Amino acid sequence: MTYLLGIDGGGTGCRAALADLSGRILGVGKSGSANIMTDMETARRNILNATEAALKEAGIANSSISTLSAVLGLAGANVGDNAANLKAALPFKNAVVSSDGLIALQGAIGDNDGTVVILGTGSVFITRDGDDVRYAGGWGFKVSDLGGGARLGRHLLEQSLLAYDRFQPASPLTEAVMLRFENNPHKIVQFAHSASPSDFGTFAPLIFEYAAKDDAVALALLRTAVDQIEQGLDAIMSVRQTRLSLLGGLGPFYEKRLSPRYQGKLQKPLNDALTGAVQLAVKNFALSSAEYTHV
Repeated sequence: MTYLLGIDGGGTGCRAALADLSGRILGVGKSGSANIMTDMETARRNILNATEAALKEAGIANSSISTLSAVLGLAGANVGDNAANLKAALPFKNAVVSSDGLIALQGAIGDNDGTVVILGTGSVFITRDGDDVRYAGGWGFKVSDLGGGARLGRHLLEQSLLAYDRFQPASPLTEAVMLRFENNPHKIVQFAHSASPSDFGTFAPLIFEYAAKDDAVALALLRTAVDQIEQGLDAIMSVRQTRLSLLGGLGPFYEKRLSPRYQGKLQKPLNDALTGAVQLAVKNFALSSAEYTHV
């Protein structure tokens, strides 16, 4: 029997779902990080570990791994030759390697037209109109990723230092940040020098927490972030579309802050990204129609 495989891989972990040709999930497996831009070999190993765990849960021998047809949605797949290099290193019979954003889009809106914004440590905008799928943003928090946690966190540290130097008014939020660093600005500088995007992102929840208390700095940071998110939506989302989903860890926190023109289009995601990967595997490998032979 032929089996399909969906993979959802990112910086925090990798999930695999084994399915039959109808898309019915038979087994699920998990493993570690699968960001192929950060560490290709580790990502490859974790993809295989998650796949073997899914096979085990389904009661299927590991030797079947070479017969699988897979769609892999992976962080870093949209950069350079990463996707092609990984595909060449995998043992699957067939494989399509795409971005983790594409499987998130499929999971969230199914086969409908619509737009998703993934707001986690970073951010990316993805829209589908018919067969046309377009991306915007997602270039990394140093130059892009508007509304993402890393960018929010970095801006909060900046505002905290500005308040410390009395360039701008302090607030309970900036004071809380300074307290975390023992009121020592040098420790903020040292932290920022070596901090990863996820390190900066750990400060994002503070902003939403203090915004709920009407903190002036928190509210200003979120107003800027929401304005930027809506600028992205203005650029990529067709006015005809009626389906919008905000995904990722920060997505739900932004929903109520959108302007009415976008709040009216908000819909909860239909499924998660792993389900989206399985759905795309069905389209690519289980259906013979030419319209389903692409991702």
